[in-house]
Amino acid sequence: MPATTNTGHARRWLSGLTRGHRRSLSLTVAFGALSGLATIVQMGLIAYIAHRSVIAGARLDSLAVWLAPLVFSILVRGLAQGLQGQFANAASEQVRVGVRSQLLSAWREAGPQQLKHESPASLASEWLEQVDALHGYVAHFLPQMALCVIVPLSVLLVVGSLDWLAALFLLLSAPLIPLFMALVGMGAEKLNQQHFELVGRLSGQFLDKVRGLTTLQLFDATDRASQELEHSSDRYRTVTMKTLKVAFLSSAVLEFFSSVAIAVVAIYIGFGLLGYIDYGPAEKLTLFSGLFILMLAPEFFQPLRQLALHYHDRAAALGAAELLMARLEANATANTAQAPDTVVADASDTRALEVNKVTVVYPSTRAILDNVSLSLPRGECLALHGPSGGGKTTLLNVMAGFVVPQSGSVSVFGKAPGSVPFGWLGQSPFILHGSWADNLRMVAPAANDDDIRAALNAVGLAALVSQRPEGIDSPITELGQGLSGGQARRLALARIFLADYELVLLDEPTAGLDLASQQYLIEGLRLLKTSGKTLVVATHHDSLLAIADRVITVKNGGLHDG
Repeated sequence: MPATTNTGHARRWLSGLTRGHRRSLSLTVAFGALSGLATIVQMGLIAYIAHRSVIAGARLDSLAVWLAPLVFSILVRGLAQGLQGQFANAASEQVRVGVRSQLLSAWREAGPQQLKHESPASLASEWLEQVDALHGYVAHFLPQMALCVIVPLSVLLVVGSLDWLAALFLLLSAPLIPLFMALVGMGAEKLNQQHFELVGRLSGQFLDKVRGLTTLQLFDATDRASQELEHSSDRYRTVTMKTLKVAFLSSAVLEFFSSVAIAVVAIYIGFGLLGYIDYGPAEKLTLFSGLFILMLAPEFFQPLRQLALHYHDRAAALGAAELLMARLEANATANTAQAPDTVVADASDTRALEVNKVTVVYPSTRAILDNVSLSLPRGECLALHGPSGGGKTTLLNVMAGFVVPQSGSVSVFGKAPGSVPFGWLGQSPFILHGSWADNLRMVAPAANDDDIRAALNAVGLAALVSQRPEGIDSPITELGQGLSGGQARRLALARIFLADYELVLLDEPTAGLDLASQQYLIEGLRLLKTSGKTLVVATHHDSLLAIADRVITVKNGGLHDG
């Protein structure tokens, strides 16, 4: 996980995310304010009807005329609350889609070489928990910040017009609530950040233990693995309880001060109506004004209550934003620091690959590639040969755009590496949980059944698939259940045939396979070469070396013909 950024930067980043969605947020606030105004009207009508009925002795049929506006205000309040929630969710959805788009770009630019050091569970936590943590901040906290000014101020103006002393009680108690909320929640951002970090770490540990369960059993290490998981789970429980403690404490503080303030107003109104208070406007209190003020007092604090409820959403969003910003900034910094020169080739250029004075140095190691250059014409097959650790795979990764060199330039068909679609075949091909057809349509969604069968036939899998009850619709699990290692690689090669890539990069495609599987793969690669595709293969296999137009030995950071 990249290092975290600072909280101030996270706040600015969150503000930038919402800048392009002001319309949805403004409509959320507008309908929230309309709901508050409808509530004031509703309370006023109820107080007026009660006053007319109890004090003025009005008959019920004469009060029926006031029921229509009362019902209307209730309907307006409900409709406004519904529209408020709809626009709030729309704004949140837009923001989260934008953040996930940024994450996808960051992961794509980082490439598999950088991401292989990250736990899949941590990446899943970024995509799910951390992005979803922004929902409460955008949909609830931000609009509530504005409503905490609009609605209480409207209530205060109405109460002030009826009784300035009651309005003063409300005004004096209001600042205490956000003040103590802020004091209580000062450490909430850090706790939420720890929460998200521990979720990713615990998920990664659990996933690793499940994947390696057989190995753990063979080495009698299951008890130790269980203890490690128990320890991590206990840390997660501790941080979760601390986070909940902060959330409950902030809510308790608000409820205490709002309850005290409402009680003071209620005592003032009660004693004023009984004639025990003759100071200021108390003598002018009526059942209408007293009941109206008493019903408006909770509504004065209701927006603040909602703010306290969503204050934890703000803390969670800031904690998630720090981690997300760390991911995005770390990737942007790496790309800026290691941006390669861009080479633009002539349209008439017949070269598929051009590597010019490229140097790659991994941290704490010597140069894996040291000032290497090569040129590969279109339609040729290049074999990279040499000892393990010599730099073959690194050179393939440079050509693919997975690794950015410290110096030098690379072009693929005259463009930056990674900007042109290419085929990749390694020793552990990705298998989708689905059917044979699903796995092939990953790279060619528009492919029909005949195209799929032709691709399978090219790699010698057509006969095997035809023996399955459902043919190309037969299921395959994510772990490749029902497939041998050789069949999985041939399925991946069939994808390359179906996608019709002009460039194909292969990293030890025949390693660890039986003779029959090796032969199928070699014949498939021979067909690709015959069709005019450009191939670069890192291998020790003599048969693969035999089909190459050129063989280069990669050793000690340099390239040598033969």
